[in-house]
Formats: sequence, structure tokens, C-alpha cells
Amino acid sequence: MSAASELQNLRRSAAPAAPHGVPGWLVALLAVASGMTVANLYYAQPLLSSLSGVFHTSTATAGTLITLTQVGYVIGMLFLVPLGDRLEKRNLITVLLTVTTLALVAAGLATSFPMLLIASLVSGATSVVAQILVPFAASLAPDHARGRVVGRVMSGLLTGILLSRTLSSLVSDLAGWRVVFLGSAALMAVLAMALRAALPRHAPTTTIPYHHVLRSTVRLVRTHPVLLRRGLYQAAMFGAFSAFWTTVSFVLTGPRFHYSPVGVGVFALVGAAGAAVAPFAGHWADRGLVRPMTGIAFVVAALAFVLAGFGGHSVVLIALAAILIDTAVQTTLILSQHTVYQLDPAARARLNSAFIAIFFVGGAVGSQLGSVVYHSGGWIALTALGAALPFMALLYWTTERRQRAAAQRGIASL
Repeated sequence: MSAASELQNLRRSAAPAAPHGVPGWLVALLAVASGMTVANLYYAQPLLSSLSGVFHTSTATAGTLITLTQVGYVIGMLFLVPLGDRLEKRNLITVLLTVTTLALVAAGLATSFPMLLIASLVSGATSVVAQILVPFAASLAPDHARGRVVGRVMSGLLTGILLSRTLSSLVSDLAGWRVVFLGSAALMAVLAMALRAALPRHAPTTTIPYHHVLRSTVRLVRTHPVLLRRGLYQAAMFGAFSAFWTTVSFVLTGPRFHYSPVGVGVFALVGAAGAAVAPFAGHWADRGLVRPMTGIAFVVAALAFVLAGFGGHSVVLIALAAILIDTAVQTTLILSQHTVYQLDPAARARLNSAFIAIFFVGGAVGSQLGSVVYHSGGWIALTALGAALPFMALLYWTTERRQRAAAQRGIASL
């Protein structure tokens, strides 16, 4: 076969499966798969007290399980997600899900806490499959429908994040903590086979060596100021989101409400209502409303924290604030991803890697800072911090047009 023929075949294999859109069943599968894989990061959160007793560790030591899982995720974002541009995506997804399955089996059968830590680090790293599937969906979708397709897939991912704690609480209460990990391992094995059978082959978009792929990911941040801006927007929003969900359990289990751990898990269900905005956010992106809807989302998030502060004695008002916060965060996430994916179609996996890594740092800082602020200043101080983060993003948002105009003047003067 000639080199020209081989290149033509590669292009054919990289083309969208349907020229007028992605089949609805495939979008649904990608959404479910994204939610199931990202949920692996959060299953352990409601189990910390149980794990502390089982392995005879302190609560603080048990908390390192969450930290290492998140560290694994960051490692995966930096070193595995960029491979989505370098390798055939279906094969990459299959390999990662296989490793995830084995790591979860090891976690479920762990006989010591260090074994559980190592298994969680590995499963956290390979659970970045969700962040390979989202740009995969963007590549399959035609330009006029990309925002809606990404929005639907993201709704699945976000639902997985929000429901994972509830599911983990209920399953562990009924069958024990090991079943949480072993059950997820079984789901990952089924998911690997389903995606292997359903996904179209998608050829690599670059042939540069792996170390050059990593270097080019860093270079993309410098080349595209919009990538950094959108990453910082989402860092502020995800920081506020993490601060809220890290500390609200302390409020609900405290003397004011006396919720049980399962009750806190059930409360987390209210946040899932925010996932319903994802398809609408995708539609707004397709209509060119990215900038105004981003500003509105910042305002909604800030006001939601004000509502949570004043409604500290009412679980209904806190629940309403949770829905508004989740809605705003998900809106900015989808609008930002739509913008980022348009920067370079051949580098969507690397763009997504950089974007997620930037705002994930914001989430980690927000979670830690939120815990410190809550324990030192209480719920009112926490809600003040939560309102300040999207407000700072809003102030930065007001400079967007000025920065764009300055860039255009610079280009015109060349």
C-alpha cells in the first residue's frame, strides 16, 4: 500500500461516524461512560470513617486516600490524557479501563492501608478516561452541533461526580465498603467491552514523539491566551464548588441538622439537578453566547453563596444554593470546553489536559482553603469565601474584551 493510500485511510478512520451528527445512542454511551469513570475519584469520600476503623488509622491518615486519588488524577491528566492525540483513542481507552479494573479489584481486596493507597493512586490516574471521551465526542460532532454533543456528554460526567458519594454511602451501608470498589471494578470491565465494541476507530492527530507531545501541551498554554483565561475562570468556579461540597457535610452532620452520613449522601442528590443545565449550556455555546452566559454564571454562583450564608438555618435554602452553585459551575465548564476545543482541532486532548489541570488546581486549593476557613470562621466565613471566588472571576471577565482588542491591535501592527 502506498503512503498516500495509507494517509487517506487514516483520515477516513478519523472522520465522524455520522456526517450530520453523532447517533443518540453513542452520545448516551459516552455520557454514561464519562460519569462512571469519574465517579471512581469520589467513592471513597463517604467511607473514610469506616476505613479508619478497618485499618486502625487516624481520620487524618485515612484522608490521605482522597489526596492520593486526586494526585493520581492530576498525574493522569498531565501524562496520559495528551496521549489521546498521539495514539488511536479506542485502544488507549481500552487499556486504561483495563488497568482501572485491576486497580479497583486490588482496592476491594486490600489487606493493608498502603495497598489501598497504591491501588487508589493507580485507579485515580487511569480514571482520566472521562477526559479522553469528552474531546473524542467533540471530534465526532459536526461544528454546528459540537456544543450540544459535548453538553450532553458532560451532563453524564457531572452527574457521575454528584451521585458517586450517594451511591457509595448506600452500597457500603448495605453490603460493606469492599463491595463499592469491587462493584465499580465490574462496571469498568463491562464498560471497557462496551466502548471497545461501540466506538469508531479514531486515528492519531499527531505523530510527534511522546516527550514532544508533553512539551507541546505546555506550549499550548503560552500560544493560546484564551486557554489560560478559561482555565482561570474555571479554577475560581471549581474552587468555590469544592469549598462548598467539602464543608457542607460538617454543617449537615452538626448540631443544627443532625444528618447521618447516608443522609448527607442523599442531600448530595440535590446537586444532580444542576447537571440538567449541561445541554442548555451547549446550546448557548452553539449560538455564540459564550461570553454573556459566562458572566451570568459568575453572578449566579456568587449570589448562591450569599443565599447559603443567610440560609444557614434552613436546609431548603442550602439545597437551593447547592443547585444554583452546581448549575453555574457546570455552565462555565461546558462554555469553556466549547471555546477551548475550537482553538486547535488536532490538539483537543492536549488542550483538555492543560485546561483541566489548571482548574483542578483551583479545586484542590478551594477544598483545602474551604476546610480551613470553615473550621476557623464557621459557615458564614465559608460562604464569604465561596462568593469571593466567582466575584473575582467576574472582575477578570470584565477585562476580556479589552485584552482581545489589545491583541488584535498587536496583530494589526505586525
